Amino acid sequence: MRVWHAVCPAEMLKRDGLAVLELATTAIAVFDIQGDLYAVENICTHDGGELAGGPLEDHVITCPRHGARFDLRTGQVLAPPACVPLRTFPARIHDGVVEVGID
Repeated sequence: MRVWHAVCPAEMLKRDGLAVLELATTAIAVFDIQGDLYAVENICTHDGGELAGGPLEDHVITCPRHGARFDLRTGQVLAPPACVPLRTFPARIHDGVVEVGID
């Protein structure tokens, strides 16, 4: 069963474009890209470095450590050295609050 977790007020995500939260042992980054929300595990699958803060172009984030590139919509790897896709999560705005769903 999916459980929704509050991340931040929707206005904050719209202003900053990025929010990061820790749920138990999972770090999640939520991105607002032209009004669409994308949530991914905030860990590069190549070496475990943090992805948030890496260069973002359209729906593609680049790991700031070694340059692996991922599609935020699907988690798919677009450029090595990573070869394992990112874990993705559903995200929504509910009553003015950004939420991430965990199954």
